[in-house]
Amino acid sequence: MSTLLIALLSGVGFVVAYHTYGRWLGSKIFRLSADAVCPSERLEDGVDYVPTSKSVVFGHHFTSIAGTGPIVGPAIAIMWGWVPALLWVVLGSIFIGAVHDFGALVVSLRNNGQTVGDIAGRVLNKRVRLLFLLVLFMALTVVLAIFGLVIAAVFKQYPAAIFPCMVQIPIAVAIGVLLHRKGVGLLAPSIIALGVMYLTVVFGDGGALGSFNSELAAWPIWQWVVVLLGYSYIASVLPVWTLLQPRDYINSLQLISALALIVLGLFTAALVGFTPSGADSSQALEFVAPAFQWHPEGAPMIFPFLFITIACGAISGFHCLVSSGTSSKQLRCETDARFVGYGSMLTEGFLATLVILACGAGLGLGLMKDGVLLTGETAWQAQYASWSAAGSLGAKVGAFVNGSANFLQALGLSAAVSVALMGVLVASFAGTTLDTACRLQRYVVQELATTLGGGPLAVLQNKHGATIFAVVIAAAMAAVPPGGAEWSIANAGKGGLILWPLFGATNQLLAGLSFLVITFYLWRRGRTIWVLVIPMVFMLIMPLWAMIHQLFVAPGWLVAEQPDYLLGGIGLATIALEAWMIVEAMKLFPRVKGVIEENALDRQPA
Repeated sequence: MSTLLIALLSGVGFVVAYHTYGRWLGSKIFRLSADAVCPSERLEDGVDYVPTSKSVVFGHHFTSIAGTGPIVGPAIAIMWGWVPALLWVVLGSIFIGAVHDFGALVVSLRNNGQTVGDIAGRVLNKRVRLLFLLVLFMALTVVLAIFGLVIAAVFKQYPAAIFPCMVQIPIAVAIGVLLHRKGVGLLAPSIIALGVMYLTVVFGDGGALGSFNSELAAWPIWQWVVVLLGYSYIASVLPVWTLLQPRDYINSLQLISALALIVLGLFTAALVGFTPSGADSSQALEFVAPAFQWHPEGAPMIFPFLFITIACGAISGFHCLVSSGTSSKQLRCETDARFVGYGSMLTEGFLATLVILACGAGLGLGLMKDGVLLTGETAWQAQYASWSAAGSLGAKVGAFVNGSANFLQALGLSAAVSVALMGVLVASFAGTTLDTACRLQRYVVQELATTLGGGPLAVLQNKHGATIFAVVIAAAMAAVPPGGAEWSIANAGKGGLILWPLFGATNQLLAGLSFLVITFYLWRRGRTIWVLVIPMVFMLIMPLWAMIHQLFVAPGWLVAEQPDYLLGGIGLATIALEAWMIVEAMKLFPRVKGVIEENALDRQPA
């Protein structure tokens, strides 16, 4: 019953936070106005700037920010105990992550839908703008290089997810045409699309479709990476209403309904128990993960690494790119920003909470290991014997899929359908993040090319040139074999793993720097900033602490027997970048209170 109570209290807490703290932020801090003209209407171009209903933008925003982050992060961080993981997810989402996403969205809305990096050039200075854009470029390159590998790995682990994920694309295009060109209402197409997608999960792995899934699951990693990056290019240059918006929207319907099924299954398992196939008796739903475990075998110390390991489920710097890169160009009413920015992050926080419950309690309902059914703490130990055993992508995804599939089976669904549905959930989140990241990288490349001038870089100011450049750079990184491995077809496509160890700290650092920009925007307008300064300081200190530990504490990148000078060099450059930006900010801070920046796009305080 404790598991059920935690799910209830967390859900209620998120709802209460949205209607209290979120409402206060919108009215008193950001001062949202229904009369403000949004960039989607003022700059409407039918490609990037498209006025869109808040429900559709919410679907795009939620599926783009979620990705696999709120799944793989909590699935490994639970090794420090489910209590620290849960507290960071709930409190971090409400007071840090949702404030960050909401603030980035509002500031972008007030600045013609520009990215936070671009806005930094006005509210701080031009040097900070360039530094910020370079950080964004590096982070997005890693995302593009690695997420093809992530999706391919999920497809290989759960082939039944392939056809349901692929069929979403033609369904999305049809929905986009019906809504944008035909003026059809949203309700009927939504219901039909949701029904079709669930049918593909239930019947999408039998007969010829099963053979189709198996053949594609056998593709080598490099082939998946090429196909997925090619798809990302197409999705990035097409008008948002054609593919990006409708795909993310129908994905959000499927994903949110799947979360609802997990909750119903959790209730059922908690109240009536669950008898796994092959077991003689019913299993009670209870936590099999430890409440606290300060020193798991092979794990880094809980402080600061808990706050780096669980990123997207509590706060993520990547979210500022979605808020200020795509969502701000689509909102048609400024007051919708609370629903999209603050509400989406709370929804992601609830997803991360369910991941903790699935891995910490659902896994104990039954786990097949080498043909043997394991239950209770035995099942937990089999999955989480050590940090290295639980740290692989397959193990982290598997812990969530197996645990949540047990919840679905408690509702009467078959094991095959339950596992397929959870596999589709993971792959769909990763897919929406991939195509959104490609579009965001296109914006960053265009902004950098414009900043650095014309000449040979002029071609990068064009959307096709910028997108091709982004895709080629990501493909080149993916083509390099991971550290120490030989050049071979088997290793091709895994190059993103080289820089992946940096991503946790740099991603969270990006959140701190995004807070810095939002804080300066409000400070220049004489607004209250403590609600931003406290999380900003926290999100600058924790990633810096983690980065220094990774660099200089054995077996750190620069002090190992065989130092990794690539990771070490980039890590040192990242620390220098953070220090430089903070110094620039501290010098400017005392002089700009109430002084609106030159060339501000909202000259009058909103």
